[in-house]
Amino acid sequence: MEWTKDQFTLNDQRDLLDMDTVCGLLSKTYWAADRPRDTIEKSIENSISFGIYTDGRQIGFARVVTDKAVFSWLLDVVIDESYRGKGLGQWLVDCILEHPDIRETNMSLSTKDAHTFYEKYDFKPNETLRRVSTFKKKV
Repeated sequence: MEWTKDQFTLNDQRDLLDMDTVCGLLSKTYWAADRPRDTIEKSIENSISFGIYTDGRQIGFARVVTDKAVFSWLLDVVIDESYRGKGLGQWLVDCILEHPDIRETNMSLSTKDAHTFYEKYDFKPNETLRRVSTFKKKV
C-alpha cells in the first residue's frame, strides 16, 4: 500500500527500505541502539515494515509483527530528527492502524517515553502484559 501527504510518501514495500537509513535511525533510539544490522534485517523480513520518503530518501520507519487475525505488535517507530514535529509520526501510525492486514487485530506496543503520543489512539496500560513472562535466549 502507498499513501501520500504533501511531499511525503509512505508505503509498506519492504524492498524500498534503505537499510543504511533504517539502521542509522534505530541506532539513535534507546531501544535499538545496539541492535546488530543482521538482527534488524531479519526482523524486517518477518514483519510488515513501513517507510516514509521525501526527495528520494527515507526519513521514517516502523514495523508491525502480526498474525493478521488477532494480534499485532507495533515496534521501531522512528522519524529522522530533522523531520520531527511535522506530524509524520502521527501520520505513520494512522496509516499503520488502517492497513488491511492490521486494522482488525488487537495491537500492543511498549514505550518508555511516548505514552502521551499513543494515548490519542486509545492505547492504554495493560495489566495483563505486566504479568507476562519473557524468555530471552542467552547468547
